[in-house]
Amino acid sequence: MEQRHEGIGMTSRRTRDRLINRLKEAGIADERVLDAITGVPRHLFVDEALGSRAYEDTALPIGHGQTISQPYMVAKMTELLIAEGMPDRVLEIGTGSGYQAAVLDALGIEVYSVERIEPLLRQARKRLWDLGYRRCHLKQATDVVGWPEKGPYVAIIVTAGAEELPEPLYDQLTLDGRMVVPVGRGGEQDLFLVRKTASGPETQTLERVRFVPLIVKES
Repeated sequence: MEQRHEGIGMTSRRTRDRLINRLKEAGIADERVLDAITGVPRHLFVDEALGSRAYEDTALPIGHGQTISQPYMVAKMTELLIAEGMPDRVLEIGTGSGYQAAVLDALGIEVYSVERIEPLLRQARKRLWDLGYRRCHLKQATDVVGWPEKGPYVAIIVTAGAEELPEPLYDQLTLDGRMVVPVGRGGEQDLFLVRKTASGPETQTLERVRFVPLIVKES
């Protein structure tokens, strides 16, 4: 997607380039992902008061006890999703600010994204539309986990920590499809890359991460 929101000062292209250099130093190597991160105006996905911190490599609060993910983690999870071929459609669990969806859209991917918190969903939908991300389709979460009627999916990305591998999401993968999901109890999780095979899930543990908890059903 052509960049239209360069920003000034702490949101300038120079500031974004510093972030990209940090991501490269941290091991992000896929130029397609780095270009997408460069092009998406992260400062427009956080409150204006936090705009000066938008291109720091850190998670930031977006209200309702949620965060916009650390740029490194967005880049890492995206890189994992596209490493074996660019999926045409991705299911995202946890829209949040809409930033991850925008990065996927910038790669030319159709995104089906689910969010349980209605005010965040409403804000993300307007933000993505106003910025021209037309491949992002959003809906509010229900008791049905994911968005099965639009599946199956070659790739699923979960942007909240699950206590265990979410089987309803695994069921929405195509054979040989892959899911990137943080799994673990407590404040930290292991980032898993899960592949769906004829004999069951194959799981690769990547690194320790920290995400807000995945809530699959309203209390």
